[in-house]
Amino acid sequence: MNASDPTGPWSRDRVDDFLADATVPIRLSCRTPTDDLWMLSLWYEWDAEATELRCATAADADVVRFLRAHDDVAFEISTNDPPYRGVRGRGTATVEPDAEKTVLRRLIVRYLGGTDSELAERLLSPERDEVMIRIRPERVHTWDYAARMRSSE
Repeated sequence: MNASDPTGPWSRDRVDDFLADATVPIRLSCRTPTDDLWMLSLWYEWDAEATELRCATAADADVVRFLRAHDDVAFEISTNDPPYRGVRGRGTATVEPDAEKTVLRRLIVRYLGGTDSELAERLLSPERDEVMIRIRPERVHTWDYAARMRSSE
């Protein structure tokens, strides 16, 4: 099974649309170097053509060290309000430099609507080293509780 063949009620096209449109963080699970579980939330973008998720974080973030030790991950991107729906899966992650902060800049525009804010200025500071986390899904599952939740009203 791979991201091209999701399980659950949605087609690959519906997965692509949801991941492109949803502006909730990805919940990413990985392992620490001591093999403990770790979970965090990050902004993401979906590249349907490459079939990959991309995130950005500081080069010195703990998750960077964790992913370099163990590249297997699980993830979930889902709505926070009813009716609940979303995409979850597992795959592998790689960490790559983002010296020009290209991915980060796109994520700031996607989640904040532009780069004109104190948060954006702090994140884009020249003193901050940035990396991109590239997640390649190997298995994707979808769920959509819209019909079930409608019937309980």
